[in-house]
This record gives sequence, C-alpha cells and structure tokens, in this order.
Amino acid sequence: MKKFLVWSMLFLLLTGCAAEHAAAPSQTQAPIETTAAETEAPSPPSVTIAMVGDVLLHEKVSDSGRMEDGSYRYDHLFQNVQDEIEGADIALVNQEVILGGRELGLSGYPCFNGAFEVGDSLASAGFDVILHATNHTLDKKEPGLRNCLNFWRKSYPDLAVLGIYDSAAARDTIYIREENGIKIAILNYTYGTNGVPLPTDMPYAVNLLEENRVRADIARAKEAADFVIVTPHWGTEYVLEPDAYQKKWTQIFYECGVDLVIGTHPHVIEPVEMITGENGNMLVYYSLGNFINATAETGKGIANRMVGAMAQITVSMDENGKAYISDYGVLPLVSHVRTGAEQITTYKLADYTQQLADENEICASDPDFSLAYCQNLCRQIFGTLYSE
Repeated sequence: MKKFLVWSMLFLLLTGCAAEHAAAPSQTQAPIETTAAETEAPSPPSVTIAMVGDVLLHEKVSDSGRMEDGSYRYDHLFQNVQDEIEGADIALVNQEVILGGRELGLSGYPCFNGAFEVGDSLASAGFDVILHATNHTLDKKEPGLRNCLNFWRKSYPDLAVLGIYDSAAARDTIYIREENGIKIAILNYTYGTNGVPLPTDMPYAVNLLEENRVRADIARAKEAADFVIVTPHWGTEYVLEPDAYQKKWTQIFYECGVDLVIGTHPHVIEPVEMITGENGNMLVYYSLGNFINATAETGKGIANRMVGAMAQITVSMDENGKAYISDYGVLPLVSHVRTGAEQITTYKLADYTQQLADENEICASDPDFSLAYCQNLCRQIFGTLYSE
C-alpha cells in the first residue's frame, strides 16, 4: 500500500510539473513597448545661484580673525552657511571692504581695510564670484586697490573678481560663466566711492553706475550670454524700502533686458520683486543687507543691521533655448556678535535660538534685538518668501 501511495504521489508531481511547463509559453508576456508619452522627459538644464550681502569688516570683525599665535584666519565667519555656499553652482558675495592687506593697516569704519586672510576664507567657503564695486573700494586709494587685485590674481586666479580693474581691457571684458550649458553674464557697479576720486592714471578702476556705460555693457552681455545678472551697490543706508534712485535704475535695467538684479549697500534687508511686462520678467532683490557686521552704533533700529539674507535662484533653459528663472527664494541670516577670536559668525535664522540672541552683544546697542524681532522683520520685508 505504501509503495502505491509513493508511486501515486510521484506520478501526480511529475504530471503537474509537465502541465505547468506546458502552460508556460501561453503565460509569457511579450516585451512592453513604451510610448514617447510614457517615457519620463529629461529635466531641463538648470543652474543654481546663491548670493550674500555685505561682508562689512568693522574692527571687532577684523579682530575676531587674529589668533593667539599672531596669525589671522576668518573661516568662522562662513562656517554656518558653508553648505549652502558650496552647494550652489555659482556663489557670489559682496566684499564690501577692500582687502589691502595688513601692510596698509587693518581698519574699520569709516575708512575700511581688510586682511588678505579674509580672501582666503572667502575662497575656502566656496564663493566663485567676488564683488568689489562698493562705496568703500577706494578707502585706501590706489595702493589698496592694487594690493587687493594683486592678491586675488596671485592667490586665486580662478575666482572671478568684478567691479575693480587695473586696466581698461579688463574693465571692458564682460564676465560670463557657463554652467550646465547655460551662459550667465554678471555685471557689478557702485553708485560712488564716498567722494574719493578715481586715480588719475586709472579712470577704469571702479565700475560706476553711469547710464551710457551700463546700457552698453548690458547690450554686449545679452549678445554673448543666455542670462544677465546685474549686482548694483545702491540705495539708502538703513532704509527698509527701495528709494527713488533704486527705482530709477530698476527701470533702466528692465528696459535693457536684464534678467536678475541683486542689490547691496543699505545694510538692511529690502523687499524682493518680480517685475513683469512687455519686456518679459526681471527679478529684483533690492538689498540683501549685511552678511556680517559688528556696528558700534547704538539706538533703535540698530537691530535691523543684524538681519541679512542669501538670495537663492534657479535658472533653467526651456525647450526653445531660452533661460528663465524657474525658482527663487531667500534664506534669512543673522550676524552673531561676540568679542574674541573666532567668536563672530553668521547663522541661518532657522538655526538661531533665543539663547544665542541673548548672548549677541548687539543687545547692548539695541535692546529690541531678539529672535522674534529678527523673525518679524523677515515677515515684514519678505512676506510669503519667508517661511519659518
């Protein structure tokens, strides 16, 4: 009986397998043909851009870079936002203060001069474009300007230094950076140099907001690039809204076909505006405020100078080969002031705490300063662009 059961089970097993194999061909599916509509379209080429505002080297900021052994280092200024700087395809910074080096004497307000080591830390942080056209460019006159240019040229020849020049040919060259197949032109100008005249033998030394020159530069930039950025040093210091001068130049830039304007100089944040019309779209950041500062002034409103922002923009290319802004926003920042080596730095507002705000020495200058104060200011100026 056991033999019969074993053979019966074996017979069923073998015939079942044969039946399964026989049915297999009818169960095999033909290769699926994917239509073009079902194929995921490749994402368009894009470039991410980040820019921060004024690196303002008040004495306390300069002193924060002096180490116990007498050397200088300023990496601490950028360490809390370095990921965002390095993560951008193109990162720009407004270097408010000329870097004439210690041989000319480091100095703060009103006639600034910064150490070359600030430049080392800017490069180490990941910035690609250094903007030098500011009202403080000639604080150390021609020696400061030449020292600064020589430092950048010898130490970081691959970095773009805009707004200051030691030859007419350099001044007349439009800077264009190509990333991911998109050519982006960047122009940098200042409204003036605090009354200090251009060196008589260097009339091209600083890019000034002179209308004929600016219009001609933009026209050449548009011929050679897919996307044009202008970074003007303009506006009224400590005012939270754009003034008539900024509005005038905004209209000129729009008429010329500029795509993006990122402004500096007021030392406080100002609104962001997308201008639309027959000439297309132009995005304007009127002022990014200070990236770092340690003002010695006191009184109501000083707290505003502690809040800055990083502009963050994505430029994409459409199917017709036209570059456009596909995304933009702001990353609010806070200058954190403490006395001592490596104690001054900048935080993302999202990482700032009330405990840090209480430790910020600016509280002695303006008791209104607090975490909530910074948050409220960003809501007031940036509106829906700011999300906590």
